[in-house]
Amino acid sequence: MKHPPIIKTERLILRPWLEEDFEPFAKMNADPRVMEYFPTLLNRQESDVCAERFAKEIRERGWGLWAVSEKDGAPFIGFIGLAPVHFTAHFTPAVEIGWRLAHDFWGKGYATEGAKKALQYGFEVLSLEKIVSFTAVQNMRSRRVMEKIGLHHNSADDFDHPRLPEGHPLRRHVLYQLTKTRFITGTLGNSDLLGR
Repeated sequence: MKHPPIIKTERLILRPWLEEDFEPFAKMNADPRVMEYFPTLLNRQESDVCAERFAKEIRERGWGLWAVSEKDGAPFIGFIGLAPVHFTAHFTPAVEIGWRLAHDFWGKGYATEGAKKALQYGFEVLSLEKIVSFTAVQNMRSRRVMEKIGLHHNSADDFDHPRLPEGHPLRRHVLYQLTKTRFITGTLGNSDLLGR
């Protein structure tokens, strides 16, 4: 896709990645607060590989884990978006919604604001039938965002992450999900989707 969309919310811009995003992204991925519920911190090389993959997926598919800017402030605060799940579990194949923001931008409602728009894009533009999200059981911050954007949790769907070894404290994951039908019946629909 030649021109991936730029998605705007009241305070945020979800957009393709730029080279200048890589350095602040690496700082995020080396912050123990940001990476508390991930197995390890990332070094600069590992972080750059992630950013390059996210950028490539948006170029090729037209959507993905978008870089996020504040409309009236920081040029890069993290990512919010959609991505295919890259492991096998009882709920795959599936598309997940995810986010990761620099610690300085926590507590402002940005993850919720951006994720709501990403959900809307997934259902109304991409015509996805279902969107999922998952995290370690202990990660209450992300779980609260999942609930705020309308995803539903059933403990019967929880699972052991296949990429974490038995006994790892983060292995047990909760699964949240939302179907297109529930999304449509629970929202006003097409209200200024791209906020242009």
